[in-house]
Parts: sequence; structure tokens; C-alpha cells
Amino acid sequence: MTAQAHVPTKRTAHPLVAAFVRFVVCGGGVGLAAGGALVLLGERMPLVLANAVVTVVSTVIATELHSRISFRSERRGWRIHLQSGLTVAVSYAFTTGALLTLHAVQSAPSAWVEQAVYLSASAVAGVGRFALLRVVVFASPPAPSKSSALTRPAVVIAA
Repeated sequence: MTAQAHVPTKRTAHPLVAAFVRFVVCGGGVGLAAGGALVLLGERMPLVLANAVVTVVSTVIATELHSRISFRSERRGWRIHLQSGLTVAVSYAFTTGALLTLHAVQSAPSAWVEQAVYLSASAVAGVGRFALLRVVVFASPPAPSKSSALTRPAVVIAA
């Protein structure tokens, strides 16, 4: 009997998992950079204004990264940025709602509890945002169906 050599096979991640990992890395990287930018800008202007500027700029940068890296999409333009911005607004409303609910249930939660609620809500919002970006914003346009397209013989016959 001869021993067979074990040749390892290359395993590739499921495309959805790979896209999600890229999404987390891109979004997380932009989030960390935005946090640093907020600290720097917050020293030079009102925090509310600094947060608005950082949010807009980081959303534009993250949208480009998600388009090119996370979803490897060919879709570009202001419409994509607007749709992505709307997903950020929904995420913001979700995390704010979670914090408001916490404060309605518990008048003075500890910083740990508040952070746990915020981070949990952010994680859920992030998964929802990933799904919306993948299915709606960066989805490939549907291929035209052959049945609805006029073919050359049909045009000739109709003429």
C-alpha cells in the first residue's frame, strides 16, 4: 500500500461573507479615521458642526470604498451617495431610538450599559445597512429580458 500525499485545497470564503468582511474593514477604518478627525475638528469649531462635517465626509469616503472594495460595484455617482446617505440616516435613527428607549426605561444608566446598548444597536444597524447597500444601492441592474426586447426579425416583420 502506498500512502497518498494530502494536497490541501484552497478554500474560498462564501462571496457574501467575503463582502461582509470587506464592508466591516472599510467601514471600521473610515469610522476610526472619522473619530480622530472629530477630535481634531472639535478643538477648532463647535462639536455639532464638526460632527456634521465629519459625518458627511466619512459617508462619502465610505460609500466610495464600499462601491469599489466591499461590493466591487461599477455603480458610481451622486445617486449612490444619496442612497447610501439615507442608509446612514436610518442607522442614526435606529441607534438614537435605542438610546432614547434605554433612557426611558432607566433614567441614569451607567456608561457601560449605555455603550453596550449603543454598540449593539450599531451592530444591528450595520448589518441592516450592509443588506440595504448590497440589495438596493449596489445591486447589479437586472439584465433585460429577451422576451421584451425587439429582435431584428421582429422589426423586419413589423415593418
